[in-house]
Amino acid sequence: MWVRRSIRSADYLRKWIVLGALIGVISGVGAAIFFWALDLSTRFFLGALAGYVPASPIGEGARSITGAVRPWALPLVVGLGGLISGLIVFRLAPEAEGHGTDAAIAAFHHGPRRIRARIPLVKLVASAITIGSGGSGGREGPTAQIGAGFGSFLARLLDLDARDSRIAVSTGMGAGIGAIFRAPLGGAVLAVEIPYRDDVESDALVPAFVGSIVAFTIFGALVGFDPIFGRASGAGFTDPFQLLYYALIGVVCGLVGRLYIASFYGFSRWFRGRSAPRMVRPALAGLAVGAMGIVLPGVLGTGYGWVQAGFDRDTLMGLSIWVVLALPFAKILATSLSIGSGGSGGVFGPGMVVGGLIGAGLWRLLEPIAPAVPVDPSAFVIVAMMALFGSVARAQLAVMLMVAEMTDSLAMLAPAMLAIGIATLVLGDRTIYASQLRSRADSPAHRFRFALPLMSAIAAGDAARTPLLVLRPDETINAARTKLEAAAVPGAPVVGDDGSLGGVVDRAALAAAPADATVGDFCVTASALSPEDTLDDALGVLADTRRSWAPVVAGERLEGILSMHDIVGAYRRALAANVRQVRSIGSAGAMVEAEIPAGSPLAGRAVAAAPWPRDTVLVSVERGDRVIVPRGDVRLEAGDRLTVFSAPKARPELEDLLGGTIAAEEG
Repeated sequence: MWVRRSIRSADYLRKWIVLGALIGVISGVGAAIFFWALDLSTRFFLGALAGYVPASPIGEGARSITGAVRPWALPLVVGLGGLISGLIVFRLAPEAEGHGTDAAIAAFHHGPRRIRARIPLVKLVASAITIGSGGSGGREGPTAQIGAGFGSFLARLLDLDARDSRIAVSTGMGAGIGAIFRAPLGGAVLAVEIPYRDDVESDALVPAFVGSIVAFTIFGALVGFDPIFGRASGAGFTDPFQLLYYALIGVVCGLVGRLYIASFYGFSRWFRGRSAPRMVRPALAGLAVGAMGIVLPGVLGTGYGWVQAGFDRDTLMGLSIWVVLALPFAKILATSLSIGSGGSGGVFGPGMVVGGLIGAGLWRLLEPIAPAVPVDPSAFVIVAMMALFGSVARAQLAVMLMVAEMTDSLAMLAPAMLAIGIATLVLGDRTIYASQLRSRADSPAHRFRFALPLMSAIAAGDAARTPLLVLRPDETINAARTKLEAAAVPGAPVVGDDGSLGGVVDRAALAAAPADATVGDFCVTASALSPEDTLDDALGVLADTRRSWAPVVAGERLEGILSMHDIVGAYRRALAANVRQVRSIGSAGAMVEAEIPAGSPLAGRAVAAAPWPRDTVLVSVERGDRVIVPRGDVRLEAGDRLTVFSAPKARPELEDLLGGTIAAEEG
């Protein structure tokens, strides 16, 4: 209980340095365990059973492209892996099917505290078997769910509020992905970018940086720090004419991205409509993917080794051009079958592989006939990787940074921005992550803040009231039932002799309890609010816990309770007061802006204690790059920029108070 209260009452930075680092440690260790499990699975299924050693990138052994000793066994091996994975997933945790990143995004928006503890383990084992046996999938889905799952567990353990629970899940997603790709900066940015199509979760940026850096450090210490694709030393941009080629890459990647999304969700719907048992579908898909692997082994597993081939001119020229051109489309089909059927794995990695192969194919087509084509194909490969998956994931900045870290090169960021912008335009409103929402205004994470802005200006402590009934832990169940019925309340807080909150009890839960038992035996831990929490935070807690009330606690002492009725009442009173203030100013009022100068009587005073002129309403306080809701306890500082709605007659007095001329916009 003391740890929970300490975490909840800590300021943002101190809280998230500690929690972000803790999430990063688990995410880094989890990513390393998955990396080893996948390597072991690959050696057994593809290596021992089919005699096939998949090609690997420089950072993971640099194995060259080879054929299978027993190619006829590939369909059987991939099908066997799909069957085992299906049995594990659909018997133990059906929500672990498919691509894990989308499930983590859904949890972020709709239930950050409800990721079951078994999900990360099931996802880790099932994905290692699916990909290790040759199924086409990415490593980021499992690691995203490992990090997000631990963030969710931490939110339950520490009883974090709704906002902090979502930050914990987002931080875990970014930390896990940043570790497995050895791209900590990209992973951190991905954590704030990937929940939305056209927005970012800015509250999670600092925790994501902490978590991603720690996870990368742990993973690197256990596995290695080398970039996955080594250093792409041949990539560079010095000829402006080449922008035409990068614009073409953007167009092609946008079109292929549309195909990727349509194929993946088309096959997902097709498999859901089949009568075959769910646990058998990945096996049937595995048979088809294995058959494709006989002709095009690059569709099997992660496919990173084939992208590595695209970075080297001699290796790429040694491959048949038809293989280079066909492989990205075959990879799309294989991924749609492997993951769309319910197999376990990610779509992030395959998306970057498809992009890299598209870049390699375009370079092969243009190099003999077009002027000023780069001598080294790595420039096309890097830009296409960024353009294709950055656009389909709606995470343009994050993917650009991740690919730059994976290739240890920032040289192609400038042309990549052009290509990814064009690809996004061609792609339109489509996204590979169905759980992404358009913006924070559409997310349950911010539903009340955006719909009812005044909610963020009212403190829970100001709206709380004294509970009608407080129970002691040593009271009998029979006495508690009598009191609850007499007070006509659905539940009550349980408070010790020292005033500390021990938990809450519900009237319905006590109905079946033994009459001679004590309240302390049946009270449960509640998601408590602090007096500083705002009403939108309170609504989020009540919505997530599905309760009609919550205790308000300062330190460990009960300060009051806050119900849905109390929240609505406080909001209506505040709204009425604001409307009366604005109406009193009238239509001649104007919005004015001014900076508080040093020596002003406002500096150092709380908003409620400031000598505001009559017929003025303080709208906002801007401090640095932050906009602060002007609650009564907010202390003003010299240098703050104020926005005030003022009547004309109050303007001179307001100028005197602010110590100078104010800028006005008539309204």
